[in-house]
Amino acid sequence: MSYTDRDKYGIYQRQSGASSRPGPGPSIMGADTLIGDGVVNAGEEDLGDIKEIMLDMQTGQVAYAVLSFGGFLGIGEKLFAVPWSALHLDTVNERFVLNVDKARLKNAPGFDPGAWPDMSDVNWAKQIHTFYGTNAQQPGVPSMGPSVAMGGMVGGAGSRSGASAGNLQSGMGTGNVQSGAGTGSGTGGDLGNATGDLGSQSGTSTPGMRGKKNLGDSDI
Repeated sequence: MSYTDRDKYGIYQRQSGASSRPGPGPSIMGADTLIGDGVVNAGEEDLGDIKEIMLDMQTGQVAYAVLSFGGFLGIGEKLFAVPWSALHLDTVNERFVLNVDKARLKNAPGFDPGAWPDMSDVNWAKQIHTFYGTNAQQPGVPSMGPSVAMGGMVGGAGSRSGASAGNLQSGMGTGNVQSGAGTGSGTGGDLGNATGDLGSQSGTSTPGMRGKKNLGDSDI
């Protein structure tokens, strides 16, 4: 069953007619419909399913999805808290993707039903986020899309990081002086970078005067 099959209140039903609208999913979804969703890895191997979704009551964010991997690990039913941002929502197949090899999951930190850890413990959280390659200080959200392809080790973390780097490079190319002293922007890529460097060193020059200096004009 997928989250649409468990939709008891018509959350994901598309209304027909002239006022057709898609409903809240998949950007905003019912937590109860996600419990039981299957989880695969990028190789389409079945990993298990979601047993519970844990909310951080201090921030209002989803902190972890609790998954059961016991079936294929051969260790009986064991539960694993996976950072929410380590997952990818496959909106076509209506399932989650965790980009971790099965063999690696044998070393994943887990716990037995009835013996849940203190998930507010900083050291415990660090261990979990270190294993899945996520940032405990920036919980984040799952990536979403119609496929299982993702960048990075887990659940879209690499793709979000790559997008940020791309924006930074684009800003530099246009000569925007984001890294300077905030004195303005240059007239071109090279001049903009030179102005930004000067601003970060002295913090006193103006874009106009620096432009004359670069062009070789004499002082006035």
